[in-house]
Amino acid sequence: MAVAQLKNLQRRLQLLTDEAEQGLTRSCGHELWKSVGPDAIDGLEDPARRAEANYWYGQWNVVRELQEAFG
Repeated sequence: MAVAQLKNLQRRLQLLTDEAEQGLTRSCGHELWKSVGPDAIDGLEDPARRAEANYWYGQWNVVRELQEAFG
């Protein structure tokens, strides 16, 4: 992969990370998920908010794994 393509991919992955983090914070109502992890999501009482937070947490994990793979 060319250097320019790799840098472009890294920028896109960072945008996806930011979007997922914002979605998680909005769904949880706080940034506690960053330190507590999935336990903060499991503690949500509203099933719709919990489902949305689980979606964003899954997206966030996938993007983080891709970022690690590409360095």
